[in-house]
Amino acid sequence: MARNVTGPQVRRLRTAAGLSQDELAARCGVAGFDIGRASVSHIENGVRGVSDLELALLAKALRVPVADLLPDVLPEWHKDLRPPTAKGE
Repeated sequence: MARNVTGPQVRRLRTAAGLSQDELAARCGVAGFDIGRASVSHIENGVRGVSDLELALLAKALRVPVADLLPDVLPEWHKDLRPPTAKGE
């Protein structure tokens, strides 16, 4: 199950801007979001979720409105039944 719905939009907007994952990570750092290339990849692939603050900082780094990071149609919601991990993921 995907952990976020923003991943495909992040990838689409990043590639449209001609940015590599490393370059987006660097822009995020300038915006105040300390993230590495691997985490950008995990977000884009739906493995890693994003908080509301991270969503706003990704939008800032991509120079787009926050709404552009959300899909036009949201998938059906399913309760996450996985037990919490020690890392809080």
